Amino acid sequence: MIIIRCAQCKRKIFRYVKIGEGRIWHCWKNRIVEDLSIHNGKDIKCPCGNLIGVDDGKWIKMKQYAFIYSGVITK
Repeated sequence: MIIIRCAQCKRKIFRYVKIGEGRIWHCWKNRIVEDLSIHNGKDIKCPCGNLIGVDDGKWIKMKQYAFIYSGVITK
C-alpha cells in the first residue's frame, strides 16, 4: 500500500495498492483504496488545484512530477 501525495502542497491524494517495481505511470481505478482527489471532467486534481492525472477509462494516467509517494510496494 502506498500513499500518493501532491508534489506542491503534500496533501494525500490516493491510498493505492502498487504491485511490482518501477515508476507509477498510471493508477488502476480498482486498486485505489481511498480517493481524496477532485474530479473535474477527466482531470484529476488536488484540492490545491495541481493537476495530478487524467481519467483514461480503467486507469488514471498520472502526470509525472505532479505527485510524490511513499509506502510499501507489493511484489
